[in-house]
Amino acid sequence: MSIYNYDDAPAPKKRAKLEIWDLLSIFVLILTACLVGYFALIFFMPNSVMNPFPPDSAALSNFPTPTITQIQFEPTWTATFAPVQTEPPTLLPTFTLEPTQTPFSLVPPTKTPTPTKTPKAPFSGTFKAIDSTIIHPEMGCAWQGVGGTVVDANNADMLRMTIRLVGTYNGKSKNELTVSSIAPAYGKSGFEFFLSNTPITSKGELYLQLLDQAGLPLSDNLYIDLSKDCSKNLILVRFVKNPQ
Repeated sequence: MSIYNYDDAPAPKKRAKLEIWDLLSIFVLILTACLVGYFALIFFMPNSVMNPFPPDSAALSNFPTPTITQIQFEPTWTATFAPVQTEPPTLLPTFTLEPTQTPFSLVPPTKTPTPTKTPKAPFSGTFKAIDSTIIHPEMGCAWQGVGGTVVDANNADMLRMTIRLVGTYNGKSKNELTVSSIAPAYGKSGFEFFLSNTPITSKGELYLQLLDQAGLPLSDNLYIDLSKDCSKNLILVRFVKNPQ
């Protein structure tokens, strides 16, 4: 048989035993961990029931609240005025007016009618006194009469218009007719009335009127004044059509 015995099992190792110091070290570590956890709990939760000295909550909540105080300015000086004594005004005597009777009427007042405008005649006439020698130089002062023209609104001569002379001359009645264009010495629409060879003076005793073909008036009566003055022995008349 060999000297080596392979069938023999190895001898078991002996387990090391914990000594008392090892156990104390483990206990101290566990106690330290517990203390650290306890103090951490107290730090983060001071009001915990595990805190033997909890903080006073009433003291923490009773801090004084700041109050805003407005700045007070010094009062400004206000001027005071002493009352000035004034004398009462002297009242002047007044007169009491006697009452007057106010007229009373049951009939309401009537409105004053507005006057209506008189229709304007189609033609207007004007006249002036001139020296007759301008038209009749050969007659000198031995002539008196009426002459003139008829024109439209554009100052164009109107031919064959009827002109009437009415009134009293030197004590005799006058009612004569003529037409424009028969006395070219006054213009294309010239007309003329011969009165006498001896000039006389009269005022408003004669008038002229322009008529239409039916004999109806186209103008108002144009009253003329005569003079025996040789420089005013011709009455120059002008009828002008009024613009529409």
